[in-house]
Amino acid sequence: MSVARPTAKAWYLRPAVILGILLVALLAGAAATTKVVRAGDEAAAGGDAAFDAVQYAEERYDAEVVPAIVENAVPLTELLPQIVADPDAAGEEHGHRAGSTSPWSYATTVTGTAGAVDGTYLPLEVEGLPEGVRVMVQIGPAINGTALRDATGLIDFNDFLNQIEYANAATELNNKVKESVLADFDPAAAEGRQVTVTGAFAYGPNPEVIIITPVEMAVAS
Repeated sequence: MSVARPTAKAWYLRPAVILGILLVALLAGAAATTKVVRAGDEAAAGGDAAFDAVQYAEERYDAEVVPAIVENAVPLTELLPQIVADPDAAGEEHGHRAGSTSPWSYATTVTGTAGAVDGTYLPLEVEGLPEGVRVMVQIGPAINGTALRDATGLIDFNDFLNQIEYANAATELNNKVKESVLADFDPAAAEGRQVTVTGAFAYGPNPEVIIITPVEMAVAS
């Protein structure tokens, strides 16, 4: 009597084959729904392009930042005594700041006698300020700080993807000062003369030194 052999399992029912078929199908489906995007085509693909801080400053410096600072500038001889008396009250009335712990930044205007250049600053001797206070105007080549960005109240952290973009916006606004205000300014020729400056400053960390980032400078003839 012959013994029947077990029937061989069909090849297409073996687990390895089934797994292979499923994998091929999955890859085919992914390929069918994937769109290849070349570098530089983000906008066409509906994605967000990388933040361009230079373009941001170009679009906003003359159109928004400078007009806001000029329009809201408070004479420093009036503003500083208010700040000394009550920093938060003065900040609420005249200033803006990024967050609740950052220093207040202000738009101001001041006229004083220019001294000799001190590093990257032009000192101004200003009458009518609290005793011991010095006024320094940033003249480059390095323009530092975020006062120009923060003093207007028009630029909010939530408008940016992250802290790096926010900081880069401040940097490029400062660079616009070098291009628009300081390119033709001769600090040596201004020494000993009356200079009127309109710009922005952050109050602190040294309240005895007011460092102004200028958006307008005029030297008396």
